[in-house]
Amino acid sequence: MILRSLLFVPADSERKLAKSKSSTADGLILDLEDSVAPENRVKARSLTREFLKDRHRQEIWVRINPVGSDDCFADLKAVVECAPAGLIVPKPDGPQALLILDAHLITLETQAGLATRSIKLLPVATETPTAVLSLQDYRNPPPRLAALSWGAEDLSAAIGAVTNRDEKGEFLFIHQMVRALVLIAAKAAGVDAIETLHADFRDVKGLERAARSAQREGFCGMLAIHPDQVEPINAAFTPSAADVAHAGKVVAAFAAGAGVASLDGKMLDQPHLKQARQVLERAEALRRSGER
Repeated sequence: MILRSLLFVPADSERKLAKSKSSTADGLILDLEDSVAPENRVKARSLTREFLKDRHRQEIWVRINPVGSDDCFADLKAVVECAPAGLIVPKPDGPQALLILDAHLITLETQAGLATRSIKLLPVATETPTAVLSLQDYRNPPPRLAALSWGAEDLSAAIGAVTNRDEKGEFLFIHQMVRALVLIAAKAAGVDAIETLHADFRDVKGLERAARSAQREGFCGMLAIHPDQVEPINAAFTPSAADVAHAGKVVAAFAAGAGVASLDGKMLDQPHLKQARQVLERAEALRRSGER
């Protein structure tokens, strides 16, 4: 499945879990980490297990606690046998954390009778300064790596920043730089890049602007923290009819096999053809999955 939207759901809230079942998000992230108080994590794990026993239209992911913590391994023991699509990995200092997880998961998958490495991993790869400096290490992707995302809030706290946005609501330079590095690292690893969340869930225009900017730059999807954010995100990462029509014209312009072509008075070369094919492939994949 193409993951245009991944919606966080606090795993200790029965009401929010029930509501999430009707969400049009491509993926749900059952959160056992930041949105759950430590004293509620036993309950959250139990509710997550029950949720995973049902069939869902969405891919179901689980955000575990940081690798190396007692809560992390309690999370793994609770949810792996229920076969989530993948795990969101918070605050890793680099790919080494995913290698540690991989070793534990192989054991747990074997015990549960699951196919080896059937559970994927999606790290939030920028939440510590060391993590940012380790982004280039994803060039040799660790096993199970499905995508890379990034986070601004924990990084801001880690570097002592008072805020991560300017007076216009745009990310400050340091966070723009980290965001760009995540996109490059994901492409170097051969996986999708997932845009971080838009924290002000009432700011619909800001969300739409952020999502469409991310799509133009090469991100394939975006995190959501409120159900109302899902539709604008899905729209931003779905090729429009105009996009598909233009891409079709570009491909047709190269039908004769030439290395260059022209369309509407503009010269086209091979990167334009590659981009057009990517648009058509994405549109077709979404059509097959019933989203178009």
